Amino acid sequence: MQAELEAQFQEFVRARWTHLVRTAYLLTGDPYHAEDLTQTALAKAYRSWRRVSRTDRPEAYVRRMLVSCNSDRFRKRRVTESLTAAPPERVQYDDAVSRADERGTLLAALAQLPPKQRAVVVLRYWEDLSEAEVADVLGCSPGTVKSQASKGLAKLRTIPGLAQAMSHAAPAQGGTR
Repeated sequence: MQAELEAQFQEFVRARWTHLVRTAYLLTGDPYHAEDLTQTALAKAYRSWRRVSRTDRPEAYVRRMLVSCNSDRFRKRRVTESLTAAPPERVQYDDAVSRADERGTLLAALAQLPPKQRAVVVLRYWEDLSEAEVADVLGCSPGTVKSQASKGLAKLRTIPGLAQAMSHAAPAQGGTR
């Protein structure tokens, strides 16, 4: 039985690693923190995989672990994030540079949000989760999700250049439900 659970977990990690790291990246704004955060959440999921695998949606369970681990990061020590408007490496192609600049602008804007607002905005609008699903992941009420999303979006609207940068961006991956 243990070998079967081990195989299920390995398959889950292979199938969902990239998606989970991308979500963690949007939560942390740093690729290295994102991988560490994903590994921490998956290590916790592994220890309780028997229970996690029996849920209707194991990915949602692990995503909640990811958000919790990110919150723990702020509780244990004050983390100061300093994102730059552009990544340190520049690609030769104008389109790629433009997209990288837009991503940098978005990440810098997300970094200005408090952790809970940032988590709500990422889960709601990037991951395209419903308000109820976000509430479930964050362990709060749908009303809290609505208010945090409203405050987060209002804050993002005040950031100079963000709207202009995002209007040139490719269509968003997520949307609203």
